[in-house]
Amino acid sequence: MDIGSAIRSIRKRKNMTIAQICEETGLSQGFMSQVETNKTSPSISTLENIATALKVPLAYLLLKKEDRMGQVRARERRTTTSGTDRLKVEHLSSTKNMRMMLVEFPPGASTGETPHAHEGEEVHLVIRGKIFAQQGEDAEEFAEGDSFSWNACTPHWVKNVGEDTAIVLISIYTEGEQSQDLL
Repeated sequence: MDIGSAIRSIRKRKNMTIAQICEETGLSQGFMSQVETNKTSPSISTLENIATALKVPLAYLLLKKEDRMGQVRARERRTTTSGTDRLKVEHLSSTKNMRMMLVEFPPGASTGETPHAHEGEEVHLVIRGKIFAQQGEDAEEFAEGDSFSWNACTPHWVKNVGEDTAIVLISIYTEGEQSQDLL
């Protein structure tokens, strides 16, 4: 784990010196320097004192870098296509268990010729346009600002029934590693 680098980064971002941390924690500057360079591993009790001095939760110091805040700049979004209608999918973010994407449905386009199912749960928000959504025996039309959700293990299908391109924000939660094509 790279706890020392996290401590140094937070300390510098908060414009604190090692001396200030030591004053609040009672630790020596030499020890803090070794902690920040990952040359020594502090106890949980010591980490708790450091976290308190930095005014951050202890758990944050224990997170691996890949488990901290992720970011995707608009110009850096990964774009793919999905389904028989080759829907444009902009991937907004992704964690181990959840993905969020913007999906463009041209007029008449759908998620496929037949309903499909997969693991997980989905939440949809219609950003623009008019769509028809079906899950099992339930079916409904949705317009801009409407949202719906479902357990994706039941076959489902979405189609643009409007005259203009529809844009839908979709968030998909799954347990464990995710498949790339869940639409």
